[in-house]
Amino acid sequence: MADNIRVRFPPSPTGIPHIGNTRTALFNYLFAKHHKGAFILRIEDTDRARLVPGAEEKIKEILKWLGLTWDEFYKQSERLPLYKEAVEELLKKGLARKDEGAVRFIIPKGLPAGRQGETVSWKDGVGDKEISFKSEDLEDFVILKSDGFPTYHLANVVDDHDMKISHVIRGDEWISSVPKHILLYKAFGWEHPAFVHLPVIVGSDKAKLSKRHGAESVLEYRDRGYLKEALLNFMALLGWNPGGDKEIMSMDEMIKLFDLKDVNTASPMFDVKKLDWMNGMYIRQLKADELVSSIKYQVLSIKDIDAKILEKIVPLAQSRLTTLNDFAGLVEPFFVDIQSFNLSEDEKNAAKRLSDCLKKVENWNIENILSALQTFCQEEKANMKLVYRILTGKNQGLPLSDTLAILGRDQTLTRLKNP
Repeated sequence: MADNIRVRFPPSPTGIPHIGNTRTALFNYLFAKHHKGAFILRIEDTDRARLVPGAEEKIKEILKWLGLTWDEFYKQSERLPLYKEAVEELLKKGLARKDEGAVRFIIPKGLPAGRQGETVSWKDGVGDKEISFKSEDLEDFVILKSDGFPTYHLANVVDDHDMKISHVIRGDEWISSVPKHILLYKAFGWEHPAFVHLPVIVGSDKAKLSKRHGAESVLEYRDRGYLKEALLNFMALLGWNPGGDKEIMSMDEMIKLFDLKDVNTASPMFDVKKLDWMNGMYIRQLKADELVSSIKYQVLSIKDIDAKILEKIVPLAQSRLTTLNDFAGLVEPFFVDIQSFNLSEDEKNAAKRLSDCLKKVENWNIENILSALQTFCQEEKANMKLVYRILTGKNQGLPLSDTLAILGRDQTLTRLKNP
């Protein structure tokens, strides 16, 4: 283990990172903070043809929202002289060659007759397994493109060395790049960092995680009402198990417990049902004022609801929420004009009789409201679904008598005036 832990998250702004890429950022962050090291954000923007406008800003927004604060920041497009200097060094050593405006690194082939090429190997940080490649299976590869920008391979190695990266933690789809990188390190006479390749996340069909499985941006999950604490906890358990059966953990707990030896070699499965369960757990742990604040930020459609009513109704909905966005669906029906529910004539007539029944409630509290609703159902030979439909257009939702008590007598009776 290196004394000075320095790791990097190097997204390419050719798109917005999905939840799998963001999990890689989280693992880097947890590892760095566990060892009181540095977490570096490096924008790898050398593929100029594929840059997506606004992608860099979205990458930063994701990390800032999650609280994955970076200690240092770099952009490869601002470091071109460093890469060109490295290329010139390789050309002078005879370890690279020019090719139609580009520059290629020359793979050592072990030319003497009867001899095989060089074996390139390393011990990976996940599973502590030895991985080997033969240099004779590799071909000379481009390190500087004709547009003057370095390729991923060169920029990656030069930057990791220059930034004193101790551990390269990334998805295992990058394993095939490591032999090229090790050969480049040797060509420069540099020691390479430790390589740690995380198991790829898969969907329920065991295929690599994609959008059809829910591999969306963290920002999309945020906008759908998921809490950052739940997303962080969920992502951390995609391939990491600190032992025991504890699943709900704060960021501080995860930082304290994180160890690469506990990263699984098997591919974790993305289970949105588990994310939903976890998000619901986190919502129920929130204090009432925290939940009110989160809902005000998240659900714009409730802005016209009286603040005092909102503060009383939020705790009532808390145990029924999977995401913050569920709140609007539970509460808004009590504030929508009854005429929009398209009640049948029988239901409209029943609404008038319900109004008459509720007018008799003098002391407007939960017990008296419930008693009046039960009396109405007995007289109508109906169940509570009818009452719910009259008042909300739905068959079920928040506890009815509790909600009507919060709304108040006048507002409830006003809603029943013109069904």
